[in-house]
Amino acid sequence: MQPKKVTSNSEKDRLAKEVVKLRISFEDALSNIRKYPVAEFTAFVAGARRYIDATGRDPLVHREVASAIHGLVDFLSVERKRVPGTVLYEADRLQCLLFAGYDHYFDGDEPPGL
Repeated sequence: MQPKKVTSNSEKDRLAKEVVKLRISFEDALSNIRKYPVAEFTAFVAGARRYIDATGRDPLVHREVASAIHGLVDFLSVERKRVPGTVLYEADRLQCLLFAGYDHYFDGDEPPGL
């Protein structure tokens, strides 16, 4: 069993603000209709994963982070006709990590003892 991570509220607040900022940057980049902003999406996912890793199993999630991630797959699916499959895949994983507390894409591939 892994030890619980203890993260200060100020660190959680900073990471939450970063997630929101990265989501806004990604949405701004979506205005480019010629090229899908994969780099901006990847930066957003990385920021969200840092937040999730820092909060661990904390049952309280920042409202802004929940808002930025909730419904992400649906938003991406209807926002454009063609969305890279890896983007939808990562968005689904991100939602599961934040709201369910685990990555369902690794079911069956867990290390021994889990």
